[in-house]
Amino acid sequence: MPFLSAQWLNLALANYAVPPAALQPFLPAKTELDTWNDTCYVSLVGFLFKNTRLLGIPIPFHVNFEEVNLRFYVRYRDGDTWKRGVVFVKEIVPRPALTFVANTLYREHYATMPMRHRWTETGQSRQVEYAWKCQGLWQSLALTAEKIAQPILDGSEAEFITEHYWGYTRINPHTTFEYEVTHPRWDIYPVIDSVIQVDFEKVYGKSFAPLNDMEPLSVMLAKGSAITVENKRKI
Repeated sequence: MPFLSAQWLNLALANYAVPPAALQPFLPAKTELDTWNDTCYVSLVGFLFKNTRLLGIPIPFHVNFEEVNLRFYVRYRDGDTWKRGVVFVKEIVPRPALTFVANTLYREHYATMPMRHRWTETGQSRQVEYAWKCQGLWQSLALTAEKIAQPILDGSEAEFITEHYWGYTRINPHTTFEYEVTHPRWDIYPVIDSVIQVDFEKVYGKSFAPLNDMEPLSVMLAKGSAITVENKRKI
């Protein structure tokens, strides 16, 4: 049985190019940075957890909720196989119990903040917004996209961003936790416009202050699907 099962829906992703040196302090042992077209990415990701179950059991008041995270991309050589995964700088959720479980059992970097989301549709487009309140100020990631989802193309930037199926967590300079995230290949809605109002330094620390003055290389809206998070192991 998976540790966690849920649906992840309407994943908004804003993808930035950063110098590899900026991510080295966060890099888990035994992993290396993964790049696409020689570019090192960090992604701001907002989405909705729905129908969440822990070890198959729905937890009251923790079934449907928002998450916003900042993540980057790594790979790990397991024998003859390269596993492509993500490392989370911080994951923001609205319920303290979620933060406690994730930080205690998986040694992740969750934080609890007030959150809200808005999904609307018109005849031609869909609008998705995720917002969270950090140190008294609302931050937000909002996209307008086409209504019809399209398949992700092989070899594309969207494939690189969405097709990392492992999570890696830095425990100490020598130890890393690994866990698998399973889901089918997602479709994406072509993005028409985006508005990103985030103080990256305030939310994520001085290492990410340069993002305040940068435009993302790309912005995506993935349809999402059912997912599982499997039990962790030490590598």
